[in-house]
Amino acid sequence: MTTFSKLQNDFTHNIIGYSAIGIILSTCLGSVAVMTTLMHGHHMVHMFFVMLSVVFCSLHNASILTVQKPGLIFKLLVISTVVNVLIIIGGLIL
Repeated sequence: MTTFSKLQNDFTHNIIGYSAIGIILSTCLGSVAVMTTLMHGHHMVHMFFVMLSVVFCSLHNASILTVQKPGLIFKLLVISTVVNVLIIIGGLIL
């Protein structure tokens, strides 16, 4: 079993607790990503990164609120986390 499979299996068995933590994680990372993006201005490129962050955070949060399958919720959490961390790193490097 890969690490991803183990984490997804654990997430599936404890979906209620991890969903709450996932919403907090996704929202906090998203807000930091937006803040680091807007620190450098508010041109069209910056607004695109803000939109990316908001879309992926909203997708994850909406998948929890609409009671989707745990596998989809976990994958969206991973995607949201990766996208926001990349935006944060990009914002800090610039």
